[in-house]
Amino acid sequence: MKEKVALVGIETAKNSERFFESMKELNHLVKTAKGEVVYTLTQKRVNYDPKTLIGKGKLEILKNMVEAYEADLVIFNQELSPRQGQYLEDALGVRVIDRVQLILDIFAMRAQSKEGKLQVELAQLSYQLPRIMGQGLALSRLGGGIGTRGPGETKLETDRRHIRVRIHAIKKELEQVAKHRERSRQRRNEGNQFNIGLIGYTNAGKSTIMNLLTASHTYEENELFATLDPLTKQWKMPQGMVVTLTDTVGFIQDLPTELIDAFQSTLEESRGMDLLLHVVDAADPARLEQEKTVLSLLDRLDMSEMPLLTVYTKEDQLEGRNFIPTLHPFCLINAKSTKGKTVLTDSVRRRMMEIMEPYALEVPAEDGQTLSRLRTETLLLKEQFEEEKNQYLVTGFAKENSRWIKEDKNELE
Repeated sequence: MKEKVALVGIETAKNSERFFESMKELNHLVKTAKGEVVYTLTQKRVNYDPKTLIGKGKLEILKNMVEAYEADLVIFNQELSPRQGQYLEDALGVRVIDRVQLILDIFAMRAQSKEGKLQVELAQLSYQLPRIMGQGLALSRLGGGIGTRGPGETKLETDRRHIRVRIHAIKKELEQVAKHRERSRQRRNEGNQFNIGLIGYTNAGKSTIMNLLTASHTYEENELFATLDPLTKQWKMPQGMVVTLTDTVGFIQDLPTELIDAFQSTLEESRGMDLLLHVVDAADPARLEQEKTVLSLLDRLDMSEMPLLTVYTKEDQLEGRNFIPTLHPFCLINAKSTKGKTVLTDSVRRRMMEIMEPYALEVPAEDGQTLSRLRTETLLLKEQFEEEKNQYLVTGFAKENSRWIKEDKNELE
C-alpha cells in the first residue's frame, strides 16, 4: 500500500524562476519512491520562517489538511534544520522529511552493488549525524516508509561516536574501491579501446540510448534515478570498431552535497572517458535549466574540458515545435527508431574522428591478426590491397596514445 504524502514548497525571490518546475520534480520523486501525493501546499514568502518555514497560519492549515487527507508523511521541498524538523513533527503528528532525505531514500532503493550501498549509507549517515539528538519518535519508526530506507534503525539509534566510527569505516572501504576503480581506468586508458560515457539529467534517456546501441536490457523506466550503479557494455560500431559505453547516475537540481561527496567515485567513472555523450530530453520544458545543472556539476567535478557530444532525445515528442539547440556539437534523435540509431552512430563517429589521431599503416597480406585488430580497435576508413607489394594500405583514426599511432609514427620516421 502506498504511503500518502503531503508536499510543502515555499517560493521566494531566490527560487521563483524554477519554483514550479522544482515542485513538479518533487512530485515525480515521490512517485519514484512509491508514494502517493494527496495534498500540496505552496506559499510565497519574502523569507522563510525560522521555526516552521511556513509560519503559524499555514502550519495550522497544513495540520488540518494532513488530518483530512490522512497523510502519513509530509515532505518539504526546502532543506530542514534538525530543530525545524523536530518542531514540525511535534506540531503535525506525522513524520516530516525534506527533499534531501527523499533523494537519499530513492538512492537507497536503487543501489545494487556493494559500493553503491556503501555510498548511500555514507550519505545518509552524514546527513543524519547532526539530526540524531532528540529524534526518539522518528527513530522509533525507522525501518518502514519513505525516507527510512538504507542504514536502518540499529545504526541510527547508536550515539554520534558510533556513527562517526561507521562513517570512517565506510570511507576507508570506499577509498579501496576508488583505488581499484582508478587502476581499472588506467588500464583502459593505456589500452587501445575507446571509452564513451553517458551523462545527463536524470530521466533524460541515457539507459534508452545504452539499450539502443548495445542491445542490452538496462532498466529504463520513466522514473528519476532509474540507474544508480555505473554499468559498462561493449558497443560494436558498424565499421567493426568495438568501444565501451558506460551509463552513470543521473544529475538533478539541488543534488545534495552529501550525495556529490559520497558518489564522487561513481561520477568520476566518467572522468576517464575519451568522449562524453550528454543526453538531454529535448521535449522537457525545463531543458535549459537541466542543461545548466549538468554543466555546472561537470565544472564542479573538473570535467568541463572533456570532449562532449550533446544528444537531444525524444524528437518524436516535439510535435512540430521549432527546436533550437543550445549546446554544440549535437544531434537530435528519436531513440526508439532505427533512423535515430543511424543518426546517433554517425554523429558519434564524426566526433570520434575529431578527437582521435589519423594513421596510415602498411600491413603484410599474411598478417591477418593485425588487420583484425585494426578493424576492432580503430576507426578504420580505408583498407586498400597493393598487389605489387602484397600488402594492405590501411588508413583510419585511433586513440592518441594507442600502439597504432606509435607504429604509424615509427613508419613515418
